[in-house]
Amino acid sequence: MAEKKTKAKAATIKKTVLAKLSIPTPEQLLEAGVHFGHLKRRWYPKMAPYIYTEKEGVHVFDLYKTREKLTEAAKFLQKTVSEGGKVVFVGTKKQAQEIVGREASRAGAFYLNKRWIGGLFTNFDSVKKNIEKMEDLSKKIKDNELSHYTKKEQLLAARELAKFESDIGGLKGMRELPQALVLASVRSEEIAAAEARHRKIPIVGIADTNADPSKVNYPIPGNDDASASIEIIIKTLADAVASGKRQTANS
Repeated sequence: MAEKKTKAKAATIKKTVLAKLSIPTPEQLLEAGVHFGHLKRRWYPKMAPYIYTEKEGVHVFDLYKTREKLTEAAKFLQKTVSEGGKVVFVGTKKQAQEIVGREASRAGAFYLNKRWIGGLFTNFDSVKKNIEKMEDLSKKIKDNELSHYTKKEQLLAARELAKFESDIGGLKGMRELPQALVLASVRSEEIAAAEARHRKIPIVGIADTNADPSKVNYPIPGNDDASASIEIIIKTLADAVASGKRQTANS
């Protein structure tokens, strides 16, 4: 009887980890412009294994390899979250900001999409105090607990909250370091990646032809400049996080 229970439990765990994910086809990645890299003179040599060809001086990605790496990254995030892990998405480039905020929120993940907060990982206790201060101030304003303040004091409090929410609003509820970091651009978010490496936090990120893929654990070769390219990749990763959360809830 005990042996049957053990086998049943093992089967349940396997099913949870290996739940099917929907990964874009090479054709869908092509339509989104994921294949476009940078000019050949701007390339980073370590990206060579992911480049299919060169057209008019511009590198073109091998989308079959892109899909393979995207699948690996999505499965990693799904598994991490299904085991209770937390994820932070970061995308501060203009064309990534709205996408990162929307998709991370939809998946129930944390995010930064305006600017990187220095020390988020390397000095987290200090940042956590600001997160808690933001949450406390938000509650006080919502519950009208500042009604005895002067109009000027209330205005200053509202401005302080607006600044907090602009900078770290996507980190509400974050009380410890995450178990994974997702970057909309490996090249543009180098400081975030450096802090994550220092704290041994696994990194997933879109690596264009001018990026160093060895700086992240799960590089996804692709165009990190076009909104459509960023969106199809970030949405897939957010779907993986959401799937992991559902599996946690059902386990």
